[in-house]
Amino acid sequence: MIGDVMAMVNGWIENFGLLSEAWRVGIVVFALVFGTATVAYIASHIIAALERKFSQTKNLFDDALLHAARKPVVAFVWLQGVYWAAEVAHKYSEAEIFKANESVLQIGFIFVLVWAVLRLIKEAEGILVSPLKMKQPMDYTTVNAVSKLSRAVVIITAVLIAMQSMGYSISGVLAFGGVGGIAVGFAAKDLLANFFGGFIIHLDRPFKVGDWVRSPDRNIEGTVEHIGWRLTTIRTFDKRPLYVPNAAFTTIAVENPSRMTNRRIYETIGIRYADVGQMASIVDDIKAMLQEHEEIDSDETLIVNFLAFNASSLDIMVYTFTKTTQWVRFHEVKQDVLLKISDIIEGYGAEVAFPTRTLHLPEGVRLSGSQSEGSSDKGAADSSGKSSGKSQNRQTTGNVEDSGEAE
Repeated sequence: MIGDVMAMVNGWIENFGLLSEAWRVGIVVFALVFGTATVAYIASHIIAALERKFSQTKNLFDDALLHAARKPVVAFVWLQGVYWAAEVAHKYSEAEIFKANESVLQIGFIFVLVWAVLRLIKEAEGILVSPLKMKQPMDYTTVNAVSKLSRAVVIITAVLIAMQSMGYSISGVLAFGGVGGIAVGFAAKDLLANFFGGFIIHLDRPFKVGDWVRSPDRNIEGTVEHIGWRLTTIRTFDKRPLYVPNAAFTTIAVENPSRMTNRRIYETIGIRYADVGQMASIVDDIKAMLQEHEEIDSDETLIVNFLAFNASSLDIMVYTFTKTTQWVRFHEVKQDVLLKISDIIEGYGAEVAFPTRTLHLPEGVRLSGSQSEGSSDKGAADSSGKSSGKSQNRQTTGNVEDSGEAE
């Protein structure tokens, strides 16, 4: 069909004798470019209308297909139209640039097709992880990994096909790549280790984007922001970005507190030795309070027991789990529990113990300086007595004088 169209156009140029050949070629080229622009405009609006129509259906992937194909279809129309115009110009021109028309058309077609597939992969990724579009959205980390792998496969395949269309032997390229891959592997072993480390992260999924992770082996703790093929970006709690090579996660232990089911309250509370008689009642009331607390998970381990005779206190162990895993809410619940324990202890007239020390002296043993302190006390008493006597005398004298004036 394309050959028939080109033959018809060439026949018009050769047989139409009203204008010179240069003018006829220019008019045909202009008409082809103008027609290409018109067709591209119409195709864009048709696909946009189809998008609006299919957006009313429940199927989301037809919308993704149309949205992904819209710009590549317009690009394909322009590619084909410009190719026809270049073919017309090439027949009546000796310019070297027009000799590459066939190769440019083939490579351009591969580019447009790859562009459309990459856009489709991106649209599908957005649908699969969106909670607004999917009732059960898939894990972002997994979908992102599959999307990256798919894009890499498409691009590598397109490059090999383009090289084949340009006259290069794919078998030779692959053989060279195999030999070169060994050299690159030795030279970039750290890069490859990070690449396979990222692949293991996507495969095992010990954490995903948004998880809080930390490592007891390294000074790593924060929220995962991005998992790349070489680096994983972690935002620490002081809001600094931390870039960790993926290879590190294959050799260190990683904790994922985001996947905890409960948070633990583990406290040791001491009361005075003088309150040993109330120990059993205090323990029973604390346990009953925790069992009835609406924020405490009674299905998990709950322990409240007299633990030990400590140096200056009788220790009670409180071991329980909250229902919430949110950090802020957990501390609010923990505060409420501790205040209620304090109220229970005070309700029995007991007190929370603090470090104290009692010194016992045998009879007859006196501290150095006790005699002088006694003398000082006696002198102070005598002085106080004298002062009191003087005051008393003044007061008596005053009363007598007052009495005389009254008479």
